[in-house]
Amino acid sequence: MNAQPHPLLVIVSGLSGSGKSVALKTFEDLDYYCSDNIPVNLLPEFVRGVLGEPGKESPRRIALGIDVRGRSDLSQLGQWRQTASNHDIDATLLFFEADDDTLLARYADTRRRHPLSHLGLSLPEAITRERELTAPLRREADAIIDTSRLNVHQLRRHIITEHALSHSNNLSLLFESFAYKRGVPAEADFVFDARVLPNPHWDPELRPLTGRDRQVREHLDAQPEVARYVAQLEDLLDTWLPKLGSETRSYVTIAFGCTGGKHRSVYLAERMARHARAQGWPDVATFHREQE
Repeated sequence: MNAQPHPLLVIVSGLSGSGKSVALKTFEDLDYYCSDNIPVNLLPEFVRGVLGEPGKESPRRIALGIDVRGRSDLSQLGQWRQTASNHDIDATLLFFEADDDTLLARYADTRRRHPLSHLGLSLPEAITRERELTAPLRREADAIIDTSRLNVHQLRRHIITEHALSHSNNLSLLFESFAYKRGVPAEADFVFDARVLPNPHWDPELRPLTGRDRQVREHLDAQPEVARYVAQLEDLLDTWLPKLGSETRSYVTIAFGCTGGKHRSVYLAERMARHARAQGWPDVATFHREQE
């Protein structure tokens, strides 16, 4: 498990309404230092300020949102990325887009104003104009992500597995919770059934909560069956996960299922993620399929 050799910068850009906010929030949840709406001309100074002086503790992973709201020359980004590379910063550009019908529907649902509406354009005209303005970024992109057929949960998982954990030089771990009534995640490498454990659903005070809430955690922590289950899980994963590091894979998904995907499975995913971090795994994420 080697440390990240260079600071990592992920630039999140694309069309308004295509999922950029979801992407930045996802990176933030994975302990990236995040900021949105950065003008391109201020990007070098901003990144230098975040990274700080050499030798001092500072964020090593940054995600920044850049789009038409910055009202700067977006074509400058290519030149700045080369400068970043010359200073040992690994800069990656992700461009998010969707088809016009999807963007129009999303604006209708949220009733938000398009950032180019101040130009007196109709919504279809604003979308067309934004495609033109962001074309330089799209050409520079390392990955173009079309979110037309993705819901928020699918997009979040895609970002975690394809564009967050995959940037690491280490084997990354994704702990996922799910409900058996909606099926087992097809991408899971390990699947553990939490339905054998006491179910907080039957406690009226715990029923509206999830496995991330303190009351549910304390309730399950106090159960002898849970303590035994967790101890055996920790032993199994501590023994075998390190051996997967020699395989040609970038991440491993460990899934926990229960009846509703709300209490026991969420609790186990969060607890095992904390344990993995305590064991020194540098890249650990959680995803709660029924709760995201």
